[in-house]
Amino acid sequence: MNAPIHPTSSTAHTGPAETLRAALAGLLDGLPPTQAARAVDRLIANYRGTTPTDAPILRDRADVAAYAAYRMPATFEAVADSLDALAAAAPADWTPAGHLDIGGGTGAAVWAARAVWPAPRPTTVLDWSEPALALGRELAAADPRLTSDVHWERARIGADRPLDPTSLVTISYVLKELTDADRAAVVDAAAGAATEAVVVIEPGTPDGYTRVIEARDRLIAAGFHIAAPCPHSAPCPIVPGEDWCHFSARVSRSSLHRQVKGGSLAYEDEKFSYVAATRFPPAPAPSRVIRRPQIRKGQVLLDLCLREDTLTRTTVTKKHGEQYKRARDVNWGDEWPR
Repeated sequence: MNAPIHPTSSTAHTGPAETLRAALAGLLDGLPPTQAARAVDRLIANYRGTTPTDAPILRDRADVAAYAAYRMPATFEAVADSLDALAAAAPADWTPAGHLDIGGGTGAAVWAARAVWPAPRPTTVLDWSEPALALGRELAAADPRLTSDVHWERARIGADRPLDPTSLVTISYVLKELTDADRAAVVDAAAGAATEAVVVIEPGTPDGYTRVIEARDRLIAAGFHIAAPCPHSAPCPIVPGEDWCHFSARVSRSSLHRQVKGGSLAYEDEKFSYVAATRFPPAPAPSRVIRRPQIRKGQVLLDLCLREDTLTRTTVTKKHGEQYKRARDVNWGDEWPR
């Protein structure tokens, strides 16, 4: 939610993340710094803007290269964390048999799914920007499994087109770019295509959370169960306009990333909102930590969303023994009790 956040770093996705960073290395070689900077500035303006667009945001190679360097590592981590939460709520042996990524662009969600479920699976990436798809293919060449298993297809997002049934459908950082009607159409199309699960990820802003809640409501109406982050499928207990639910992923910055973003730190924190929904009955968290835990002398304060579709703050003290030790290690976004 909206408290200052300082999450800890996760190493769960280290292998694929390192491979992706290596694939991104040298991406801006030969591109004049001023051209890269202009592309990044325009990308930021579109990313932070509020008006849906009727044209692809990523228009040419410079745009796509800037996007991949500026946004792809953060998108990867946010999607991977969301898919981790889905995996934790699914049966222990569940692996998606196929994957459709709507608006997948350069393929961050494909890399994230590979990090969470390493087994190969037929995957289709739909996007209406051919330069983004072309770079996605180029980056995927760093991993032979992505080269052989992924189909990259240019398609108008939001258009009335049939989608082939598949196990998992992801929609990451896409809904912001669409009109209200196209947002509804995309979520409904995802629900119709997904035989097992849909995951929607948006920026961790109040507007992003609103779009996620709208998608959540449509998925529930289509017969899905909420697997994460919510411990329930009831209406969100957060009062609209007073707060919003979002989480944070720690992103390691490469030298290229620092160059493009003009930062000096070796990391950044990506704020995101998400919902994972399933057709099969999931095992959601008993409760979810929805703010940064407050660690004080001899006690830990946890803000929780409960399975009873309510919000509460609980205090774990030293007298709780082992539970207190676990509370000191719990992170924002974790299930509780761990």
